[in-house]
Amino acid sequence: MDVAILLFDGMAALSATGPYEVLSRLPGANVVFAAAEAGPHRDAQRALALVADVALDDVGAPDIVVVPGGPGEIELRHDVRVLDWLREAHETTTWTTSVCTGSLVLAAAGLLDGVAATSHWLALDELARLGATAVSDRVVVDGKIITAAGVSAGIDMALLLASLVEGDLVAQQIQLSIEYEPEPPFDAGSPLSAPPVVVELARATSRFARIT
Repeated sequence: MDVAILLFDGMAALSATGPYEVLSRLPGANVVFAAAEAGPHRDAQRALALVADVALDDVGAPDIVVVPGGPGEIELRHDVRVLDWLREAHETTTWTTSVCTGSLVLAAAGLLDGVAATSHWLALDELARLGATAVSDRVVVDGKIITAAGVSAGIDMALLLASLVEGDLVAQQIQLSIEYEPEPPFDAGSPLSAPPVVVELARATSRFARIT
């Protein structure tokens, strides 16, 4: 099974590495990091670089595509090389997926027209504007497209995908292998549960606020 994870400058690193930790453990998985141009690509904080081993032109027909999010997606939405590749890859993928604002890139490629999808909570209006049916769930499945909300939701998405590909037992074994059992110190992981003052602080300081 070939898995292609898209990289770009200004990505949210966890939205790429979270799914990688899960999907790379699938039996027979061949995971490749790819980008419009091969080489290192820095995250939104510019402190961490992930390396794209291949350029998109050298990626064959992956079974699974993962598009991470992050503020760099704003520029990515206008990169014809990326959008054309996504359209072509989607024709033969078994699953096309995104994490966080990666769904905006899928939408820009025309893959989410009328499709139920999610994104970072600050990006849902933009997602709807781009033609998707925006849903505020953590993970949304519509046909062969799976989208996840904010960056940490990429792990949930990947575990669900693992269960769809290899069954619940394998997915649970992977979950245990990475000891994924979140126990957050605060109930502030959603705008529905966070105190209003925290929601407003997040709006004011979030690097995603400029896309809404």
